[in-house]
Amino acid sequence: MCASVVISGSGLWKPAEVVTNEELVTVYNAYACGFNEANRDAIANRSVAEKPLSSAEFIEKASGIKQRYVYTKEGILDAERMRPLLAPRADDELSHQAEMAVAAARRALTAANKTPADIDMVIVSCAYPQRAYPAIAIEVQVGIDGFGFDMLVACSAATFALHRAHDAVAAGSARGVLVINPELTTPQINFCDRDAHFIFGDVSTAVVVESESTCTAPHAYTVVGTKAVTQFSSNIRSNFGYLSYADDTDPYAEDKLFKQNGRRVFKEVCPMAAKHLQQQVRAVGLAVSDISRWWLHQANLNMNELIARRLLGHDPDAALAPIVLDEFANTASAGSIIAFNLHQEDLASGDYGVICSFGAGYSIGSLVLKKI
Repeated sequence: MCASVVISGSGLWKPAEVVTNEELVTVYNAYACGFNEANRDAIANRSVAEKPLSSAEFIEKASGIKQRYVYTKEGILDAERMRPLLAPRADDELSHQAEMAVAAARRALTAANKTPADIDMVIVSCAYPQRAYPAIAIEVQVGIDGFGFDMLVACSAATFALHRAHDAVAAGSARGVLVINPELTTPQINFCDRDAHFIFGDVSTAVVVESESTCTAPHAYTVVGTKAVTQFSSNIRSNFGYLSYADDTDPYAEDKLFKQNGRRVFKEVCPMAAKHLQQQVRAVGLAVSDISRWWLHQANLNMNELIARRLLGHDPDAALAPIVLDEFANTASAGSIIAFNLHQEDLASGDYGVICSFGAGYSIGSLVLKKI
């Protein structure tokens, strides 16, 4: 058994293109006005619901989001399309999601001072896979002598995969594990839904997990403890899948795209996440005040602030609980890893931090880390 498991490197890749709130609002309002005009009589007799208009101010107040990176901007801002336009790739070409994964993986390996020869396990874990099989993890495994597999745990996919990586290294079944989170989320957004069209952005993150005995990275963190919990809820849901072919439903209908009951999620997940974190910190012999950095899931600014207040008893500052969703939006499982990647090198040896994600399921995953 390996006595000490560490996170030795992380990588972040972001697309070159950005969509601002103002751009999204312009195209959404054009669509909504067109819909309302085309359905004027049905709206008047209340057989069809009127589409409400939006504003950049509404989006920022509701979420804290100001912009998002997108894998491709083409198509999203076309009121006649309102979804990204991706060129299909042949089976012998690198897939879109694998391309994102490789870009982040290279950065993580560099940060960890590792090469593919040091890795023997690859986990690609994200909210949405591009396909069912072959696994994206096996596609990006080129140069790595070992094995790979995909995981899906919605917005907790990254932390749950880190748990599996930790356990594999601790058990001696892997020397080094590469956990990758290629979050290509924009194809699953309903850009015609005022309350959902602004939520997500595209990004890819990666983390290297290994034994402390092999670690040579300048910034590394011992995994002090892991904790996960799931509780079934349909308040965050995506029904897209191959069964649409057999049950004769529209595979691209509104219910097949991302949907959520935001108010219920806020009310139920915030206390659940705060309790989870309090319990985990106590379980490893620490107090909440011992934690120097909280890398929380980046779904909604109001949620993060409420959870942090419940934990700390006061409003958090940017250094203690950094926010990245204003720039990146909600990036599903990658959000807390982005926060970790961008806000960890300033910590001193012996400082503690917590990575935590929460999302559909409901699912919550977290890791307590100590900087070496």
